[in-house]
Amino acid sequence: MNPSDILSRIEKLNSLGISLSAEKDKHKLLKKILEGVQTITHADGGTLYLLDDDKKHLRFEILQNHSLGIYLGGPGQPAIDLDPVPLLLPTGKSDTSTVAAYAVNTGTTVNIADAYESQGFDFSGTKEYDRVTGYHSKSFLTIPMRNHESDVIGVLQLINSTDKSTGEVVPFTSEDQRLAESLASQAAVALTTHILISDLQNLLEKFIGVIADAIDEKSPYTGAHCRRIPEIAMLFAQAIHENEDGPLAEVRFSDEQLYEIKIAALMHDCGKITTPVHVIEKSTKLETIFDRQQLVDARYEILRRDAKIDHLQAQLAAEGDKKSLNKAEKTYQQKLKQLEDEQNFIHKCNQGAEFMDTASQNRIKDISNLSFTDYLGQVHQLLNDDEISNLCITKGTLSEDERAIINSHISSTIRMLETLPFPKHLKNVPEIAGGHHEHMDGSGYPRGLTRDQLSVQARMMGITDIFEALTSADRPYKPPMGLKQALTILAKMRDDNHIDHELFEIFVRQKVYLKYAKIALKPEQIEDVNEEELLNIKRQKAKPKKSA
Repeated sequence: MNPSDILSRIEKLNSLGISLSAEKDKHKLLKKILEGVQTITHADGGTLYLLDDDKKHLRFEILQNHSLGIYLGGPGQPAIDLDPVPLLLPTGKSDTSTVAAYAVNTGTTVNIADAYESQGFDFSGTKEYDRVTGYHSKSFLTIPMRNHESDVIGVLQLINSTDKSTGEVVPFTSEDQRLAESLASQAAVALTTHILISDLQNLLEKFIGVIADAIDEKSPYTGAHCRRIPEIAMLFAQAIHENEDGPLAEVRFSDEQLYEIKIAALMHDCGKITTPVHVIEKSTKLETIFDRQQLVDARYEILRRDAKIDHLQAQLAAEGDKKSLNKAEKTYQQKLKQLEDEQNFIHKCNQGAEFMDTASQNRIKDISNLSFTDYLGQVHQLLNDDEISNLCITKGTLSEDERAIINSHISSTIRMLETLPFPKHLKNVPEIAGGHHEHMDGSGYPRGLTRDQLSVQARMMGITDIFEALTSADRPYKPPMGLKQALTILAKMRDDNHIDHELFEIFVRQKVYLKYAKIALKPEQIEDVNEEELLNIKRQKAKPKKSA
């Protein structure tokens, strides 16, 4: 063989090795492997098999033949509709009748000069294929692919080496075999590396899923939230990526960045695993590990008992005087009515609302001045200081202390994520996940960061988190909002410089809200939205940032 030809092929081999190491897409990697080995051996046809998980079959991954114009199994190519090659006989012994199975079961390369003259292998399938297609399969080179542990993970099978000068089909030379074996070895390492990386990525996602499941077991509300946020986040990220208008028109996300956003979205609330359940699920103002409304109701029953006793005593004192009896009855009924009104009022206040006015708070304090006597004869104030404080919460059901506990989950999230040794392509996960409660004006938490200190991804996550919370149907403290109300609240938050106005515009104009609604919301929540009205509400300006 011409030394320059050998040198040229060695250079191609080295180049292919480098290319294989850099390829991240498995399907493209397999195609490069087969095309590369065909090139350096001048093979007309080739097949790449991989070992099935059951270790009992070889499945076809890529098959191509230049003369016949057949290209199957590669990226964008039709799938291969062929049965896998069995490696075992019905008796359970190794099958060595086919060349590919022999290469796996013995771990050796098979080099056949002429299949039609070869003895010891079953080429009946090949001959039938030739009869149907008019092709003539002659020379074969079948090479097992071994990983770093010397286990066979696949097979490269090459057909019909072609003389470059004459076009004649010739046997594969010893140089062909050595070069092909060298490439098969490099290919196996590259493929194994890809598989290991894929397995680690799958492990990471499963681990994240375990955390989400743990939160789900702890609180079905936050667990569902953790699983819905990635759906919105990926729709939103794609909309930003495709956006061609405005200050963010230049922002583009690579596949790695999109994956990073997905992981951050999955883990954005992982710190809630440290938050007490009774705080996460606090659906009423008096709820702790149980709803203390039950205690208040029990106290009112005592007050009714006392009122009944007072009524009976008044009846006895009246000694049949009708006027006195009527007065006692009237007083008793008025007392019952008063107690019922107060109890109903406390029930109403206990449910929480968007706003509790001062008059209602003062009435709670007045009611608290009532007293009751327990079974030991001890007198107690009807509502204790903690109950008064909780019932007077102006918005929602959480006290300031409880809200601080809830808010601390984001600090826990950041702390947990920053301790994880994320690979380079996921290094921004803590920043993205940890920034979804920050405000553009710096009034958010936990770090009080401003818009310029937050990445596009983190600012995007803030809108995503709020929109899901507003439209969620499984929160214990509120009914789900329709699209109009949810987007109006987001628009007000934009006007208050809490969320990014440029990202909100993309969220609305690219109809991210509607795409998610069709996937996850109830039909009654999906409403027609006046997008221009939402976008034209007066808003504060923020300095644009054009890169992710």
